[in-house]
Amino acid sequence: MCGIAGFLARDGERADRGLIERMVGTLRHRGPDATGYQVSGRLALGAARLRIIDLETGDQPISNEDGSVHVAMNGEIYNFLALRTELRGRGHRFATGSDTEVVAHAWEEYGEACLDRFNGMFAIALWDERREHLLLARDRMGEKPLYYAETANAFVFGSELRAVLTHPDVRRELDPRALARYLAYDFVPDPHSMIRDVQKLAPGEALTVCEGKIAVTRYWDMAFRPEPATDEQTWCHQIRAGLDEAVRSRLASDVPLGCFLSGGIDSTAVTATAARERSGIRTFSVGYAGSSHDERPFARVVAERYATRHEELVVTVEDVRALLPRVGTLMDEPLSDMSFVPLHLLARSARRTVTVALTGDGGDELFAGYPAMAADWWHRAFARLPKPARRALERIAPRLPRGLDALRDFLQALDCAPDARNQVLLGGLPPARSRLLLSDAAHARLRDFDAYQDIDTVLAPCPSDDVGDRLIYRYCKLYLAGQNLANADRASMAVGLELRAPLLDHTFVELVGRIPTRLKFQGFRGFKRLFKRALADRLPPEIAARGKKGFGVPLDVWLRGPLFATARELLAGDRLRAGGVFDPAVVARLLGEHQAGERDHSRILWALLVFESWREPYLGDGALV
Repeated sequence: MCGIAGFLARDGERADRGLIERMVGTLRHRGPDATGYQVSGRLALGAARLRIIDLETGDQPISNEDGSVHVAMNGEIYNFLALRTELRGRGHRFATGSDTEVVAHAWEEYGEACLDRFNGMFAIALWDERREHLLLARDRMGEKPLYYAETANAFVFGSELRAVLTHPDVRRELDPRALARYLAYDFVPDPHSMIRDVQKLAPGEALTVCEGKIAVTRYWDMAFRPEPATDEQTWCHQIRAGLDEAVRSRLASDVPLGCFLSGGIDSTAVTATAARERSGIRTFSVGYAGSSHDERPFARVVAERYATRHEELVVTVEDVRALLPRVGTLMDEPLSDMSFVPLHLLARSARRTVTVALTGDGGDELFAGYPAMAADWWHRAFARLPKPARRALERIAPRLPRGLDALRDFLQALDCAPDARNQVLLGGLPPARSRLLLSDAAHARLRDFDAYQDIDTVLAPCPSDDVGDRLIYRYCKLYLAGQNLANADRASMAVGLELRAPLLDHTFVELVGRIPTRLKFQGFRGFKRLFKRALADRLPPEIAARGKKGFGVPLDVWLRGPLFATARELLAGDRLRAGGVFDPAVVARLLGEHQAGERDHSRILWALLVFESWREPYLGDGALV
């Protein structure tokens, strides 16, 4: 695990070693153990390494036998031992025991098709010096990030936005459409970024730069090939076997390893499986004293059953207050997920005893475990009502009393396009509402832009017409990759902790894609019933009976009380006017209504707080639009 960065200067120029050192220097939180550089001709490649596998000889970049191929990688190739044996049989000689070296030799042997052979989470940068060919690649489900930018003088890339922006040719300029996307989704979806002209490689994509041409291709995508003849018991057996193998491969580590345990279905399934493989494994949970969001009692049930070495962290409002002014910098790109703070604090606490932690990420997306997914059926049913009836419901929605916010959002979303309605329930603000937050200048720049058009773009390659399949596909491509995994990566790598998600093993994802939708997507009648049945012997009854509970944060209460002053300072009128993006009067009204308890504006206030804590260190003091 590490942070990688690099650039390719234009023909006839030589790369500046001092510049790549500065770029990698911005990523030391991701890789505190070692730094390394390869500067040859117009290519500069560097890595800040967190040592996980091969502690002695695995520092990066790593080359092949004759030094013509150089690789830097963020992540892990879990099947590297089998690949190394295969490549040795074909005559390749290895100088290290690292998984990164396997990438260099696999490129020699298979070219770009080597990506099909890797089972892992990764962002790879490879330079073939003989062919002057640069390859960038991101893992199939998007666990590891990779940014890039093409300028007049260079092609620049890095694990985080801050590394790319260190290159002097990359302009620090806000993309107003990315801001609109952020308000609509709570994050900026791939391939866009908050900075104009900087892009993100999407999950399962590879990018090549050769002979002055840049090409982006998709080397893998989610598939839905249902096998209706297979009975439910067989699927349960295959789910257990698939999870066993995914967890087993992710336990490989030369440093201490544990599990994040929330007490939910997915983290319990992963922890239980890991505990069967490794007795006395460490587990970590987070909670809040005296809050309904506290899940520690459920995590304790699992920890006691599997005799893990369990640690708990209690997050206080003081912890949040201390992080709030710099939360945007920690995130590197604005991401409005309120769970970032407790997740980051949990990672910081766990890092005292482990360097790697397994998580349950992906289970809700693959097995349709979100209530918002179940609500999609009702949205489609309501949308079939006669137009006058729909209009009447939409008129009623704004007048609904406090406490019925979810119903109000549900009804107001009826006016959106069919595939966009669900986004209103999932997060962010509909474009019509988010525009009310904007200054006149920002609104003018976005007058004809609809951020929800991205949903159609994301769904275009989906290989299935089934409503349930398309929801799963969309949630994986947008919500999982753009928000949940990005949130996990930033929160953990800010303290040099590697997270691994066994449920996102691509062979497991392909297995789930063969299960008929009717067994996975059952609406409110049975959230994740098949997954729970498959793991019934590993889930304590108290856990199996639980409904979906997100990584909750009592931010609504804190913003009315102890965090209000800090929020008001970050969202002060003078500060907002200097940025020129948001309307200070509207934001002041939201703060006042929230403090008075008239409305719960915690989600949008958090989005504004994150953006404002990010804006100044990344873009400076001047007006952005």
